[in-house]
Amino acid sequence: MTLPPDLILRLAPLPVLIPMLTAAVSLITGRRPRVQQTISVIALSAVVAVAGMLLYLADRNGMAAIQVGNWHTPIGITLVVDRLSAAMLLVSSIVLLAVLVYAVGQGISDGAERQPTSIFQPTYLILSAGVSIAFLAGDLFNLFVGFEVLLAASFVLLTLGASAERVRAGVSYVMVSMVSSLIFLTGIALAYAATGTLNLAQMAERMGSVPGGVRSAIYAVLLVAFGIKAAVFPLSNWLPDSYPTAPAPVTAVFAGLLTKVGVYAIIRLHTLLFPSAHFDRILLICGLLTMVLGILGAIAQSDIKRLLSFTLVSHIGYLMFGIGLNTALGLAGTVYYVAHHILVQTTLFLVVGLIERQAGSASLERLGGLLAASPALAVLFGIPALNLGGIPPFSGFLGKVTLLEAGVADGSALSWILVAGSVLTSLLTLYAMARVWSKAFWRPRAQAPEGELADAAPSALIDESVDMLFDERPDPGRMPRLMLMPTVALIAVGVALTVLAGPILNIATRTAGDLMDRNIYLTTVLHSPEPAQAGGAR
Repeated sequence: MTLPPDLILRLAPLPVLIPMLTAAVSLITGRRPRVQQTISVIALSAVVAVAGMLLYLADRNGMAAIQVGNWHTPIGITLVVDRLSAAMLLVSSIVLLAVLVYAVGQGISDGAERQPTSIFQPTYLILSAGVSIAFLAGDLFNLFVGFEVLLAASFVLLTLGASAERVRAGVSYVMVSMVSSLIFLTGIALAYAATGTLNLAQMAERMGSVPGGVRSAIYAVLLVAFGIKAAVFPLSNWLPDSYPTAPAPVTAVFAGLLTKVGVYAIIRLHTLLFPSAHFDRILLICGLLTMVLGILGAIAQSDIKRLLSFTLVSHIGYLMFGIGLNTALGLAGTVYYVAHHILVQTTLFLVVGLIERQAGSASLERLGGLLAASPALAVLFGIPALNLGGIPPFSGFLGKVTLLEAGVADGSALSWILVAGSVLTSLLTLYAMARVWSKAFWRPRAQAPEGELADAAPSALIDESVDMLFDERPDPGRMPRLMLMPTVALIAVGVALTVLAGPILNIATRTAGDLMDRNIYLTTVLHSPEPAQAGGAR
C-alpha cells in the first residue's frame, strides 16, 4: 500500500489535539463516569496508533517538520517529528494508556461515589497533551509551554483528595517546578537576546557566532532548568518526597514520564544547540553522582514507593552517562535505555499499587508472606525487578551493556570511573530489589516488625484509609482485571524490548546518527521545500 507523502505532516499535530479535545468532552461528560472513561481510553488508544505510525514514517522516510498555521519558518509554531521524538511519543503513549486503564480499574474496584474521577480524567488527558507538546516542539518557547501544561496537570493529580500529606508534597513539587520554570524563562530570554530567535533550528545556526562565554552561560542556565525537571544530582532532592504520596497510577506515570521529558530536553539541548560546549565532563560527573547517591538512598528506605523513587533518580544517571559521552554509541544506548526505564519504572509502581491493595501496605515494616499469599503478584514484581537490576537477558542488561561499551570505547579516565560506577549501581539495584523480595515476599508476615497492622481499606484517588489489625482487614478479593491487565501488558512490552532488541537497537542507532549530524535537523526545518512544511499538509 502506498502511503501519502504528506501523511506524517497530517498526523503530527494529533498527539496534542486528540487529548486536548477529548479533555473538553471529558469535562462535559463528568456526571457519567463510564462514558467519560470510555472516551478517555479510546482517545489515548488513538494516540498510541498515531505515535506508532509516526515512528514508522520517521524511520522509513526521515525527519519532517510542520509549520502550524502555514507560517514560514521561524515565525509561528514548529512541530518536528524525527526518530527520537516519535519513539518518545510511542513509549509515553503506551504508558499513558496502560496507566489510565489501571486507574479506571482501581476506581471501579476500590473507589467510592465521592472519588474525584470527573477531575482525574480530563486532567490526565491534559497531562498527555503536555507530554506530546514537549516532545514535538521545534522552538524553545513551546517546549516551555509543554512543561507548564505538565506542571498544571501534575499539581492537580498530585493533590487529588487534598490530604495533608499530598498537599504538602504538591506545594513542594510546585515550588521546585516554578523555580525551574523561572530559570528556564531566564535561559529563553538569554538565548533570544543572543540569537534573535527561539526556533531551535535557526538558533542552532546562529549560536556559532555567539561569543563562547555567552554561549556557555546560556547552556548552563538551560541545563540547570532541565536538570531540575530530570532530577539530576544535585537537583534531585525534591523527587523522593513528592512522588510517593500520590495515588498509585499517578505515581506510576510521574515516575515513568515526567523526568524523561527533562532528559529529552537535555538531549536536544546538547546535540542540537551546544554540540561543542565542553560540558561533557560536568554531565558525566553529575551522572556518576546521580547513579551512586540515588541507589544508596534507595537501600536506606523501608517503604517500597520511596525506594523506587530513589532508584528512579539513580537510573537517570545512566542517561546522563550516555549523553555526556557525546558519541553515537552512547546516544544509542541512551535512547534504548530511556525506553526501557520508562516501561520498567512505571510497571513497578503499578505493581506496588497492587501490593497496597492486596496486602494493606507498601512498607517493608509491615509486609511479608506475599509469595505464598499471591504467587501471581510475586511474578508481576519479580520480572520488572530483575529487569531494573540488569539481569541478562532483559532489556536493562542490554541497555547497560551498550552504555558500558560506549564508556570503554571512549577510553578516558572519567569514562572508566563511570563504567565502574555503573556496574556498582547495577549490583546495588539488584540488592535493593532482592531486599524487597526477601522482606515482602519471602519471610512470613508474622516476622515483620509491624506485620499485625494494615490499612483498613484500599484507597483509590482519595487517601482515606486508617490503620487496623491485619487479621481484621476485609478480604480485598482477587486482583481486579482492569488493574492486572495493563500491568501485565507493560511487562510484556518490557520483555518485547529484549525479544526485539536487534531491530530496536538498530532504530536507536539510526536515531543517534540523526542526533550526531544536526545538519539533518537544520535542513529539514529551515531549508525544506514548501510541501515539506505545513503547506503540504492541507
